[in-house]
Amino acid sequence: MNIGLTVYGSLEERSGGFRYDRKLVEGLRRRGDTVDVIELPWREYTRGLLDNVSRRIRDRLAVDVDVMLQDELAHPSLVYQNRRVPYPVVSIVHHLRASEPHRLSRLYRAIERRYLRTVDAVVCNSTVTQDAVAALGVDRSATVVAPPAGDRFDPAIDAQRIDDRAHSDPLQVVCVGNLESRKGVDTLVEAVSMTEADIELTVVGRTVDEAYAAEVRERIRDLSLGGCVELAGELTDDALAETLRAAHVLAVPSRYEGFGIVYLEGMSFGLPAIASRAGGATDIVSTGETGLLVDPDTPLSVARALTTLDNDRDRLAEMGTAARQRYDQHPSWATTTDRVRQLLHETVSSQEVAV
Repeated sequence: MNIGLTVYGSLEERSGGFRYDRKLVEGLRRRGDTVDVIELPWREYTRGLLDNVSRRIRDRLAVDVDVMLQDELAHPSLVYQNRRVPYPVVSIVHHLRASEPHRLSRLYRAIERRYLRTVDAVVCNSTVTQDAVAALGVDRSATVVAPPAGDRFDPAIDAQRIDDRAHSDPLQVVCVGNLESRKGVDTLVEAVSMTEADIELTVVGRTVDEAYAAEVRERIRDLSLGGCVELAGELTDDALAETLRAAHVLAVPSRYEGFGIVYLEGMSFGLPAIASRAGGATDIVSTGETGLLVDPDTPLSVARALTTLDNDRDRLAEMGTAARQRYDQHPSWATTTDRVRQLLHETVSSQEVAV
């Protein structure tokens, strides 16, 4: 097949969603498909909507492909442009913007609903994302759940090493994610201040919201946590792997995650996850087995989860072993690519029949 992929920015961006897109492109090309990537300029939301009357954007989308994949992140620039394209469109939804807690959620919901009406099928990264897409009117028969793999590191970690690490002090907690409100770093910092446990927290991720980052730093100072909370910024893969290898727990109490590939990456190191119930983490984190689920914006719940794991190191080790086993059972990128490729074939075939 001749396939297109439309994304905002560069396919080399380091977030989980762009990693998914890259791995999908690699998998499709490995199977003999041609994939042309169309990179649109990053836009603020309202500026992106203006792209729908841009002849330049229209010309960039006028390519000769059998089917076009679109990263749903770029939907502001595509919501009306899609009505003019000559090929079927399959959207990749990592998570809907309307699913995030935001004062503009109703606006996002209305626009994303209109966008989804212009596509022929949808790739969802989790069952939660599939439910959210269906709630906006997409027929489930036109969707497939194709989750990302978390094999960026795939370290050699056995049960004995997990057990030895679990019984060391202090409790090493790692949070991995861009420094922005959605990741709930402020909730985690508050939680650390509410525990009596000996905890060292390392937050890994680049700053994408300067104002939010400043608030988090101020809160760390106000709570006198400078000695036990480190904002490490963005790390190389090797440095991040070393940080995860030394940790006891991965804690990312996001306000919303469409999937949360970082939970799987932590599980590859045998780390149980403290994760939010709001979003796709529920597909991979079983509370009390591979981690603990908490409600978003609840520092007390996160504090209780940290205290539980710190006080019962045998349980921490058992959960770490279960987390690694859950990682080992998770679908590979090859399986994900095959699911997407089948949906693409079905979409192209249905269009040919209709013609």
